[in-house]
Amino acid sequence: MTAVIGPPGLDTGRDRLAEVAAGTERRLAALPPPARRTPAQRAEAAAAHDEARTLRAVLVEEHAGEIYGRITADHTRYLRVDELCEAAAAEFPGLAPTPEQLAVERALPQSGKEGREIDQGILLRGVLADERSGRHLLAAMRRPTPRALRLLPEFRRTGVLTTEAVHLERRDGVARLTMCRDDCLNAEDEQQVDDMETAVDLALLDPEIRVGLIRGAPMSHPRYRGRRVFSAGINLKRLSAGGITLTGFLLRRELGYLHKILRGLHDDRPGRWQPPAEKPWLGAVDTFAIGGGFQLLLVLDHVLIAADAHLSLPAAREGIVPGVANLRLGRVAGPRLARQVILGGRRIRATDPEAALLVDEVVAPAEMDDAVERALAGLDGGAIVANRRMLTLAEEPVDDLRRYAAGFALEQALRVHATDVIDRVGRFAGRTG
Repeated sequence: MTAVIGPPGLDTGRDRLAEVAAGTERRLAALPPPARRTPAQRAEAAAAHDEARTLRAVLVEEHAGEIYGRITADHTRYLRVDELCEAAAAEFPGLAPTPEQLAVERALPQSGKEGREIDQGILLRGVLADERSGRHLLAAMRRPTPRALRLLPEFRRTGVLTTEAVHLERRDGVARLTMCRDDCLNAEDEQQVDDMETAVDLALLDPEIRVGLIRGAPMSHPRYRGRRVFSAGINLKRLSAGGITLTGFLLRRELGYLHKILRGLHDDRPGRWQPPAEKPWLGAVDTFAIGGGFQLLLVLDHVLIAADAHLSLPAAREGIVPGVANLRLGRVAGPRLARQVILGGRRIRATDPEAALLVDEVVAPAEMDDAVERALAGLDGGAIVANRRMLTLAEEPVDDLRRYAAGFALEQALRVHATDVIDRVGRFAGRTG
């Protein structure tokens, strides 16, 4: 009888990957930097990466749970996505880029990068696809950030937080979160994500807050001076400059503050029997909600929009995946409209009939302030929280998000390093006004 030979064990696979990855680095080091490579040299680099990535993918597919278990001391350590990738690089050489390699990448424009975040995407795809490990990672991303915990005592005392991108004020039991990147129309970058997650954490941790409000501040941008704007989506200039990363923005945003708005904070205290802290959220859209601004609306409980505003997800123009919108938009608006918006770039105006599928109230611009206060009062009730929790459980089970995030981790890493995306965002970033 012929013995059946299964996949190599984790330790054997780790040693083999370390050897192949080291060879890949030697081959890359012999080539010019990515931006200066000839077509033949780019093909040579791609072949070197492909050899290591094939082996990396096999190792993660076969041993994701064991890899994650070792890194997290059998699921007792809660590591966020960036911390997990860094720990994986130390524990399993070649499995993920090292901090030093990422520092080199971070200093380069997007067009000059080696694309090492793709290796992070391979690792995170495998971890999130594994049920136990993926759930644990999602829980880690829903824990309050150290920054929020550090700021909490002062916020509890004053009820005010002002950061570069966000102003948060507690008033009458409402967390009034105002996005205030007035010079760039609240275009999102890693600073914005950090400030938004901090503000959401504080709103969820403060027992005096019952409801959250998210709105854009008046802008100083010449085209919209004095007008409130919700969000212009991802900051394409920062993406082109290399400042939008997989773990610091693209995944942190979806699995961090957006997931916290949807499900609240994760609480792992022993003996905890009560549901986690979560609160209802209202969004008020003035002028427009583009890209990530539109995506944010999909996790809110009530959305007001000014009658002269519009919504769009310009993924087709930008060449990237619009976060978790591909999972959520079809559920709320239907698959045909979701394809028109995501694949075709269709813009939805507040007065279009289809807007009724995406927002709750269309309001005359001059009446937005009063409408916001009325809607906040309607969300302020104990049964609201219990029912939103059950609605989320029915509409988006946590494993649906986990499986989606597994695919998204690699797909988005591939897209932001694709030539067509680099060319597109470079053109968008070069525009003025």
